[in-house]
Amino acid sequence: MTDEIDTSSTLVSRNITVLGRRTSVRLEPEMWSSLREIAKRESCKIHDICSLIQLRKNPRTSLTAAIRVFLMLYYRAASTEEGHVKAGHGNFNQMISRARMNCETLDTLKAQGRESRVQGSPEKQNVAEDTEEDYETDSVSAMPAPEVTNIPKSDLSQRAATI
Repeated sequence: MTDEIDTSSTLVSRNITVLGRRTSVRLEPEMWSSLREIAKRESCKIHDICSLIQLRKNPRTSLTAAIRVFLMLYYRAASTEEGHVKAGHGNFNQMISRARMNCETLDTLKAQGRESRVQGSPEKQNVAEDTEEDYETDSVSAMPAPEVTNIPKSDLSQRAATI
C-alpha cells in the first residue's frame, strides 16, 4: 500500500458580485460561514459586505486577504472581556485541551520540530526562534475597523458608479 498525499485544497471558490462586477473568491469554509453570519446579522448580502471591503481596502491588498482581515476585525470589535471569560480564554492549558492535546504531547512535538531543524540543511540551522515581536505588525492598519453603522444600498450604488 502506498501513502497518498492529499493535495486537494481546503479553500472553497465562490462567485460574488463586487461593485456590480462578478468575481471569484477562494476562502476557507469557516470564512464563508463567518461571512454568512455577518450578512445575516447586518441584514445584507455577502455581495454588499465584499463591495464595502473592496472600497475600503488598501489597493495593494487582494480582496481575499482584505476579507480575512475584515472578518478578524469584525469579530475582534465584537469581543468583550466577559465573552473571553465565557469562552474559556486566558488559560493556555484550556486552549490545549480544546485542541484535544495535552502539554506533554505538545512539548514532545515542539522538541521533535527543533531536532528536525537542527538536522536539516545549513540554512535552516540559522533560523531564529519566533518572538512575540515577530507577530506584532501594522498589516491590519491598512484597513480600518469596520463601522457598526448600516450603509443604505443606494449609497453603495452611488459609490460604485464613481469608481
